[in-house]
Amino acid sequence: MTLFHFFNCAALTFGPHAVYYQATPLSEYDTVGSCIRAALVYLGTTLIKLVCLATFLHGTESEGFDFTQEILKALIGFLDVAGLYFALTQLTYRNISQTHKFQAIGLDSLVHRLAPLWVGARGLEFTWDYLLKGLESNANLVFTVCLAALGSLMWLRKNKPATLVPIIYASAGLVATMPSITSYLRKGLHWDFSKVVGFELAASLAMAFVTWRLFSACQRPS
Repeated sequence: MTLFHFFNCAALTFGPHAVYYQATPLSEYDTVGSCIRAALVYLGTTLIKLVCLATFLHGTESEGFDFTQEILKALIGFLDVAGLYFALTQLTYRNISQTHKFQAIGLDSLVHRLAPLWVGARGLEFTWDYLLKGLESNANLVFTVCLAALGSLMWLRKNKPATLVPIIYASAGLVATMPSITSYLRKGLHWDFSKVVGFELAASLAMAFVTWRLFSACQRPS
């Protein structure tokens, strides 16, 4: 029964990533190597973030919202943006066009999800937490794709309408600070995990719509 629960959680967590891969042009070309290179950049960025978090943040037993600590976490979190910039502008993707490059990078959000599921979802006691984490993974996939798409507009699209530039940067900043926002909801407003996941799902859908509109507007000939 516990193994069945694990497979349910794993399908909920990783299934949308497989659907995303098959539904985009990534499945039409030999892009596995490109996705692996992007994942390695993500892992390297995550390692640097962990070192920075361990160096600059002090351990605390309090569950309350520490504004100073959260600001530091948000600043360190912008290392993801630096990693995204490197992945978009420095890596070579031979089989992917500039328009679809961000889609390979969007799959990176799955690489850190398996270990918590393998350790926790196989426990003897059933809990909804890992099903909720699967749903949260879906929201994070959308956020990652949105940030990658907005990054491609910022750094790769040169002829975008000038009126959309502030909106693109503001949207990217909002997505990049989403972990701090959810942390405030959990620790500052004491929302339970299910409400936080519901907020993340709603916010991811809203950001997906905004990003789609911005990306479509920038694809039109000026």
